[in-house]
Amino acid sequence: MSTLKQVLAQKIAEHRPRTTKLVKEFSDVSLGEVNIGQAIGGARGIKCLVTDISYLDPMEGIRFRGKTIPETFEALPKVPGSEYPYVEAFWWMLLTGDVPTMEQTLEVVEDWKQRAQIPQYVIDVLRALPRDSHPMAMFSSAILAMQRDSVFAKTYSSGKFNKMTCWEDMYEDASNMMAKLGPIGAYIYRMKYMGDTHIAADPDLDMGGNFAHMMGIPAPYDNVARMYFIIHSDHESGNVSAHATHLVASALSDAYYAYSAGINGLAGPLHGLANEEVLRWTQNFMSHLGGEVPTEEGLKKALWDTLNSGQVIPGYGHAVLRKTDPRYTTQREFCLKTEGLKDYPLFKLVSMIFEVAPGVLTEHGKAKNPWPNVDAQSGVIQWYYGVTQYEFYTVLFGIGRALGCLANITWDRALGYGIERPKSVTTEMLEKAAGIK
Repeated sequence: MSTLKQVLAQKIAEHRPRTTKLVKEFSDVSLGEVNIGQAIGGARGIKCLVTDISYLDPMEGIRFRGKTIPETFEALPKVPGSEYPYVEAFWWMLLTGDVPTMEQTLEVVEDWKQRAQIPQYVIDVLRALPRDSHPMAMFSSAILAMQRDSVFAKTYSSGKFNKMTCWEDMYEDASNMMAKLGPIGAYIYRMKYMGDTHIAADPDLDMGGNFAHMMGIPAPYDNVARMYFIIHSDHESGNVSAHATHLVASALSDAYYAYSAGINGLAGPLHGLANEEVLRWTQNFMSHLGGEVPTEEGLKKALWDTLNSGQVIPGYGHAVLRKTDPRYTTQREFCLKTEGLKDYPLFKLVSMIFEVAPGVLTEHGKAKNPWPNVDAQSGVIQWYYGVTQYEFYTVLFGIGRALGCLANITWDRALGYGIERPKSVTTEMLEKAAGIK
């Protein structure tokens, strides 16, 4: 058994009594009441999911296992020659809550290398799809195809399923999937956009470095990959991709069924596709400004014209956050310290919008949150490094989001969470409650 799996087993054994005590002794404790707006409006704000992997504070932003994004990047072991950490180290931290040593990190690096080979049948599935298929449909299909190798499903079918130990099979499926998602994403990119020419994995590289290598993009794109996968990894359990994964896994579906569902949710325009829409808008906005970075006054007028015409400023606002998204700040800092990027006209426009838009939106008065979210920045970086295919951006998001989703469903099985089954009411019941009937 690997060191990570041993540590995780110990963490699970320590955590289980806490959950058992809460269910047995405190199930009737109220966490608040649900109103009609929440029932109709997508259950927003209802406290009915549990995760210890991450927490999203409206005024502070995301914390991974209690650490802010800067604290996470500072604490984790760094790839030699890079100021960015191993994605593999972050996986250890998400699963256990502990910061791994370099030795523990390198064990995961080697473990993933052993698991990383894309099965030939997955390549066959991808190549059988029409080349004009959306890359997210390809990505989801590849994940679902790998279900045939699910350790979790095989154990369940064998009749040897044990609720106390099934997390180990989920861990194996999650680890196998995490090791393969980067290579699968790169294969889709090269097949669809780069003339079907492919680059073999480099056995000397970590997950982030190897992804950049297989994409065919030189340094510092390896650091972009490490940064991007970590900051997009998790955002509590309530977002569509994380919740869909949790929901499907709650039926004791394996990780492949569950995460393919999460990917399908991530493909929605209101979730993962937002980064594509923001970049399109930014480029069109710059074209409208004559292709030049405007003056601050010129930008302010253009933003007011946008709002007065009934349009929104994409990339600004967030369902929970009430401050600048720390994931935006992390990407902005990368741009400011990277030669070429900091003087890139599209980034300079994004940077100026960041300085001007919050004041305009505050004065406009209709935005609950006038600050940028993660999508306001991410597409610009990808475009700069030559990934100019908008529709591929959500695949990048999906590789990173898997870290949080798969860590969560491993713990779901470890703690024996039941099948999710909220109760519905009718519209007439709501009208009665409202005093309409």
